Amino acid sequence: MYSHAFSFLFVAFLALTLAVRFWLASRHIRHVLANRGAVPAEFAATIPLAAHQKAADYTVARTKLGLVTMFVNAAVLIGFTLLGGLEWLSVKVFGLTGGGMTYQLGLLAAFAVVSGVIDIPFDYYKQFVLEERFGFNKMSVGLFVADMGKGVLLAVALGLPLAWIVLTLMAKAGPLWWLYAWCVWSGFQLLMMVLFPTVIAPLFNKFTPLADEALKSRIEGLMRRVGFASKGLFVMDGSKRSAHGNAYFSGFGAAKRIVFFDTLLSRLAPQEIEAVLAHELGHFKLKHIVKRIGLMFALSLAFLALLGWLKDQVWFYTGLGVTPMIGQNNDALALILFMLALPVFTFLFGPLASLSSRKHEFEADAFAAQHTDAHDLVSALVKMYEDNASTLTPDPLHSAFYDSHPPAAIRVQHLNRHLGRQLDMAHV
Repeated sequence: MYSHAFSFLFVAFLALTLAVRFWLASRHIRHVLANRGAVPAEFAATIPLAAHQKAADYTVARTKLGLVTMFVNAAVLIGFTLLGGLEWLSVKVFGLTGGGMTYQLGLLAAFAVVSGVIDIPFDYYKQFVLEERFGFNKMSVGLFVADMGKGVLLAVALGLPLAWIVLTLMAKAGPLWWLYAWCVWSGFQLLMMVLFPTVIAPLFNKFTPLADEALKSRIEGLMRRVGFASKGLFVMDGSKRSAHGNAYFSGFGAAKRIVFFDTLLSRLAPQEIEAVLAHELGHFKLKHIVKRIGLMFALSLAFLALLGWLKDQVWFYTGLGVTPMIGQNNDALALILFMLALPVFTFLFGPLASLSSRKHEFEADAFAAQHTDAHDLVSALVKMYEDNASTLTPDPLHSAFYDSHPPAAIRVQHLNRHLGRQLDMAHV
């Protein structure tokens, strides 16, 4: 009885998710195309019509690819669950390994390989067809394959040991295994924050110290003003993969470092780079990073506690098309089924995360406007919107549901209000 009810609930939520995503994507495409013919008035003096139309076409192409990917992924999900794909894979791996931890790790690895192979054509199309069509792709096929190989090696080197520890806790740590697993996972995440800038990221990109002494002096002055200490200023060779540009800081504690894409440095003026960095530093100074990490840890604790209960419920397996093996450890099955089902049941909570993220973006913009000239941030954002072909006219509902950043027009309006307040204070 519970099994059939859970199957129905799973299918109902999946159908609702697909319907909402399709409806939002369709609205987005129509809205972007309807506004393709003219640059919004507030950007008419700075964004050429050709760039605006390129952004519209790029947005529509990406959204359509997203729709195709969505339906393929839904079919794969049904194939793994209700159509018996995961159970078939489990039986095959069990036949090869004979059970035990080898079976558990083997099933996780086999699932990852099958899922990864399914994703490759879409990743390839996105990089070498879609991005190429709009002039963003700088990656060679050789680099694409090399990145994929490095990713696999990292997954083996980091993922398998973590999976072994979690599966061991699930099997031997008793009813509170999920709490111990959460402690391990949280420690692993913090370790990755420390290792990523200096160990992992350099495997994929080259990082060189910022050589422009005038720009370096300007940035160091900004960091002194806001009280930020870093382990260095670096330029990343992002141009070997893409024409998109960005800046970020990574690391944790004493390992923090500031990174600029070389594509960004080649496009923005020094004062605009300073304003963009002030925005990024705003996230740190306003504790947005700490808040996001805290929320991530809290949600992971809740989800692991839920998994701790679900893994002992037969209907959880059978409701998703898998018959748990009698007398054998089914923990790897439980992990995979949970990872497959969780996005289906949590999709509709996505706008809450988007709302929180957009609030943080407004706050970081306000911080940047306090420590640099808001004019510079506005001009930098306009250039970045143009260079990255970001649409200036997203559908409002689509944007509210998905976007972690406010729409361009609203963001610039907020910054212009800061400019007005700065001018008022200057006249006092």
